[in-house]
Amino acid sequence: MIAIRQSSQRGHANHGWLDTSHTFSFANYYDPKHMGFGALRVINEDRVSPGKGFGSHGHQDMEILTYVLSGALAHKDSMGNVETLFANDLQRMTAGTGIVHSEFNGSRTEPVHFLQIWLEPAVNGLPPSYQQLSLTEKQKLGKLLLVASPEGGGPLKIHQDVQVLIGQVEAGAELVHPLAPGRQAWVHVIRGAATVNGQPLATGDAAAITGEPAVTLAGTDAITEVLVCDLA
Repeated sequence: MIAIRQSSQRGHANHGWLDTSHTFSFANYYDPKHMGFGALRVINEDRVSPGKGFGSHGHQDMEILTYVLSGALAHKDSMGNVETLFANDLQRMTAGTGIVHSEFNGSRTEPVHFLQIWLEPAVNGLPPSYQQLSLTEKQKLGKLLLVASPEGGGPLKIHQDVQVLIGQVEAGAELVHPLAPGRQAWVHVIRGAATVNGQPLATGDAAAITGEPAVTLAGTDAITEVLVCDLA
């Protein structure tokens, strides 16, 4: 079974400095039919104006992944991490018992565009921790690259039974990700266009896949980049 979540169906807010789209209920956007998907609780697509950002604020008991699509994102947190992330960089934070962080556009002239993904952890009260990963276009092309998983199976460790994959498929090519029995997947098209298990999706569209043996992506644009979450 495949259920399509079109980009235009997402919650949307434009605060001037922040243009944001919410796949699932978040902040002032509430839709009881879209509260999450398994352990996947948030996929926000954010565009932040030059020099603006999110001031210091706290989180607890959440796995937070940030994937920069363009621009520069300046990060600072209560664990002592001070980093600037650029396109193709990923950041993982385990909020655990509590963290305070800020995320600002690291440029005074160019906007920053990124995805923020929240996963509910398998257990609460974990020690806060941080990891960072840099990808290349070559690493992503023609494959679904495992970027995060539990128990260190992927480069970034998340404390939940979820595999997070990012990849790019060219027009006319196909990528297949098998799903073990009882697993489900959320597919989000970051850019481009593809068919997902036979259904056409474009930039910002997503699909919930349940009861299927695999996720099959067929590229219909020059380069299509996707995020895949394989969940219990």
